[in-house]
Amino acid sequence: MTRTSFDSITRATIVVAFAGLIGLGAAMPAFAASGGGGGGSSGSSTPPKCRQGLVWDQKVGRCVKAQASNLPDKELLEQGRALALAGHYDDALIVLDAVKNKQDAMVLTYIGYSHRKKGDTDTGIAYYKQALAIDPDNLNTHEYLGEGYASAGRMELAKAELGIVEKLCGGKDCEQYEDLAAAIAGNPVD
Repeated sequence: MTRTSFDSITRATIVVAFAGLIGLGAAMPAFAASGGGGGGSSGSSTPPKCRQGLVWDQKVGRCVKAQASNLPDKELLEQGRALALAGHYDDALIVLDAVKNKQDAMVLTYIGYSHRKKGDTDTGIAYYKQALAIDPDNLNTHEYLGEGYASAGRMELAKAELGIVEKLCGGKDCEQYEDLAAAIAGNPVD
């Protein structure tokens, strides 16, 4: 390869190619999940995939250990949320555990969500209750709590959460209400 042709390859191309060669892209999803909870990545490009226990650090331009990262809590929450919504619950829990402020309602919500989706409904419900003690009007937390109750067969509690979601939505015409109503009817959305 001539120097001129090498110089035409961007650093990003080399990094992505190297990451693919060593398998960094195989274990984690891209951070492009959508759904309840609002937020998401504020940039227009999707960060590269990182393997389990790692998060994308824009400043250094690579994946770093979640626990040892200097990423702000907001970024860890966004990446943990995206992993949870994409179905990578163990990865999400690792990233969310790296958040320093464990009294953030959304962090607690997505820790609960990950536990519930892994099948530990009681742990998920406990985290939702902690989140609601901090932010009692959190629409997404109420939806997820209701879904947890529905999956545990506690329909009266699930219906009570549906009433709260309806009130917070200002009616029945919102995604959270529709998703919780479907879960109560035995047709969960996800």
